[in-house]
Amino acid sequence: MHLRSAALSDIGKLRRYNEDRLLRDETLHLYGVADGVGGLPGGAEAAQCAIECVHHAIHMADGEPDLAKITLDANKTVAQLGARLSPHYGIGSTLTYGLFRRGQLQLAHVGDSRCYVSLGGEFECITMDHSVENEARARIARGELVWVSEQHRNALTRCIGQTTPLQVDISFRPLTKGERYLFCSDGVTKLIRDPELAELLAAKAEPGKILRDIVDLANARGGLDNSTGVIVFVDDLA
Repeated sequence: MHLRSAALSDIGKLRRYNEDRLLRDETLHLYGVADGVGGLPGGAEAAQCAIECVHHAIHMADGEPDLAKITLDANKTVAQLGARLSPHYGIGSTLTYGLFRRGQLQLAHVGDSRCYVSLGGEFECITMDHSVENEARARIARGELVWVSEQHRNALTRCIGQTTPLQVDISFRPLTKGERYLFCSDGVTKLIRDPELAELLAAKAEPGKILRDIVDLANARGGLDNSTGVIVFVDDLA
C-alpha cells in the first residue's frame, strides 16, 4: 500500500499555547489528531499523553492492534495524569486517529475532532462530534423529550481523560485507490465549512500544500483556536 501524507499544527492568532497534537507515522501507517479540552487545565499535557500512549501501544502491538482497548488504556493513563496535575478538575483531550492496513482503515474516535474522506467529487465526514447537541438529537430520535441550552450545545460529552466509563467509536472502512483523508481539530472546522474543505481537499496539489492552504484560511478568518490537520492520500493499495 502506498500512502502520501502531511501534517501541520498552528497556534492560530489568539491562543497563547498550542494544545493540539498530531500523529503521523508513515512506517506504522498511523495518523490522527488530539485537541486538549478548552476550559480545563493541562490540555496540552492531555493531548500529548494521549498521542504518546496510542503510538507506543501500536508500535509494540503483537498482531492486529485493538484500537478500542488502546484508546481505553490511553483514557486511563490521561485520567491518572489529570489526578496529579489537576485533582479538582482533571484534564482532557479529543482523540481521532486511524490505522491504514491490509486495505482498510480502522478508525477510533472520541470528542469533536473529525475525519473526512474525499473521492471523485464525493466528500463525507466519517466521525460524529460527541457534543451535547448531537447526543440530544439521538435521544430525540428515540422519542425522548430533551432541551438543550444554546450556551452548552457544543460542550463535549466524551473526552480522553474522563473518569466515568468511556465509549469509543470504532469503525472499519475498506480503502479505495484515490481516496484522500483529512483528520483535523475544531480550530479548522469551526472556521471552514464542509463544502470549502471539500474543495480544498480535492485540489490538484501535494498533501502539504493543501494542508497549508487549510490552516492559512483558518488563520485568515481570525485563527480563533489552534488549527491542526493530517492529510493522507491513498495512492495505491498494492
